[in-house]
Amino acid sequence: MIKLLRVDHRLVHGQVAVSWSRSISADCILVANDEVAQDAMRQSVLRLSKPQGMKLVIKSVEDSIAAIQSGVTDKYKLFIVVNNLCDVERLMAGVPELRYVNLGVLPARDDTRKLSKAINVTADDVEVLKRLLANGVKVDIQQVPTESAISVTEKLLNT
Repeated sequence: MIKLLRVDHRLVHGQVAVSWSRSISADCILVANDEVAQDAMRQSVLRLSKPQGMKLVIKSVEDSIAAIQSGVTDKYKLFIVVNNLCDVERLMAGVPELRYVNLGVLPARDDTRKLSKAINVTADDVEVLKRLLANGVKVDIQQVPTESAISVTEKLLNT
């Protein structure tokens, strides 16, 4: 069962590994990221960041979709983490039951604009968000579980 899909450029760290996992009662974190799936050093760092007793699986986006579709993940309370909105769109195309995404942290860069204190988006990101919203996907900004969620629809309309 998929508990949450979250976008956080840091992937697995304190907020994700502890706060969110506990809040949603997850027992497995799936990092869906093409680059990390090919990088043994980054995988090692992420494995050090996970809570004891928590399963961590690192796969490419396509392999993540295949695993979810095959049913092999059904036995887990799955917390999916990606680090960009394009991967969200790819996951949602392959896993139609995904209808909600939580935006946690996307860093500021020269080509981004601020949607919230922790969410900075490029023009391409805005287009992805608009497509997701047009397809009925609910998108909220929420750094930690104790904060109130803010609808991205409101943020896009107000910026």
